Amino acid sequence: MDTPDGAALPGVGDLAPDFTAPNVHGAPVSLARLRGGPVLVVFVPFAFTPVCTAEAAALHRAWPGWRERDVQLLMISCDAVPTLRRWAEEQQVGFEVLSDFWPHGQVARAYGAFSELDGAADRVSVLIDADGVVRWRRSTGRGLARPVSDYQGAIEELLRGGSEGSLS
Repeated sequence: MDTPDGAALPGVGDLAPDFTAPNVHGAPVSLARLRGGPVLVVFVPFAFTPVCTAEAAALHRAWPGWRERDVQLLMISCDAVPTLRRWAEEQQVGFEVLSDFWPHGQVARAYGAFSELDGAADRVSVLIDADGVVRWRRSTGRGLARPVSDYQGAIEELLRGGSEGSLS
């Protein structure tokens, strides 16, 4: 499957591309180091925008229940580290927020979630299993928030031992 830009996507059943990106404190976070448990990767276009801020707040509320079940949550934006640090502090999020600023959009590109039109991530979400395989993927338009219930359903299915999710 391709994005409107034509970038190849890792689909359900594919090995998730590994990456290392700085968190809001500049410390590197590597997907490979998170193997052994599920990882939800949520790309957002821009910090300090209404939809991204609403999504961060909704994920913050859901995060404790997922963390108890050893699910990692990574929110990724192409914004710079200082911008994301301020935003994450204001949102009081407990999960990792990562910067894909430099090389610009490299992680988003690897996941087919980068828009060449404005140099930002598209709203793409990927659930990766303990072995590093993509088990669920969703995307929505820029102005549309992704419902936490979609994440919850995908996480429940994965933790129950369900096979592959669906691509959309």
